[in-house]
Parts: sequence; C-alpha cells; structure tokens
Amino acid sequence: QLQLVESGGGLVQPGGSLRLSCAASASGFALDEYAIGWFRQAPGKEREGVSCITRNSVSTTYADSVKGRFTISRDNAKKTVHLQMNSLKPEDTGVYYCAAKYYCSGSPKYWGQGTQVTVSS
Repeated sequence: QLQLVESGGGLVQPGGSLRLSCAASASGFALDEYAIGWFRQAPGKEREGVSCITRNSVSTTYADSVKGRFTISRDNAKKTVHLQMNSLKPEDTGVYYCAAKYYCSGSPKYWGQGTQVTVSS
C-alpha cells in the first residue's frame, strides 16, 4: 500500500505563495512507478484536477486556471512531489490532495488525506 502525505498548506493573502509537498512512503513501492497528480476541492464544489507530472518528469499538465502560476516538480530519490503555487487567488482556496496513478490520463490509485489552502485577506 502506497501512502501519501501532503503538507505545506495554510492561510495566505491574495498574491502570496505556498509550496505544497506530497511525501510517499511504502515498502516495496518506488515513487517513480507512478505519475503524481494534484487535485483540489473547494467548499460545495467537486474535486478537480490541478496538475500532474509523469513518472520521469518528462511531461507536466496544468488546469487552465493555474497555468503560469503553479509549477509541479518531483524528486524520486526523496519520494517527494512539490506544487509551487504563486500569485494565489481567493478562488484557489480548497483542500489540496495528491494522488498516485499509472498515467496522468488515468484514474488515481492512491490518495493522500489532503492539506487546506486558504487564500484570504
């Protein structure tokens, strides 16, 4: 069982930045076996995909709403994936989850428990 733990959320003013981390731990699993996606869920809304990075970091994808502001990266040796979020807006508020899947186009296989991001003045 692959376990994912998110961290780095918090309260930030509009225009500010946060860096989220997704740490993986499991015996017998290597992080580079999976693409990692970030998702978010705002209050009263459905969960949506934010970004994804392939197993070898060759390809990344972003939702239109975050392009140019968010950057996803990974360090397989450290079993960590980061989401750098800049120029944050109130509409970025929500619970952010990371998820492991075989391909960015596929369905998540493992989920983290989420970290809260609140953008407010």
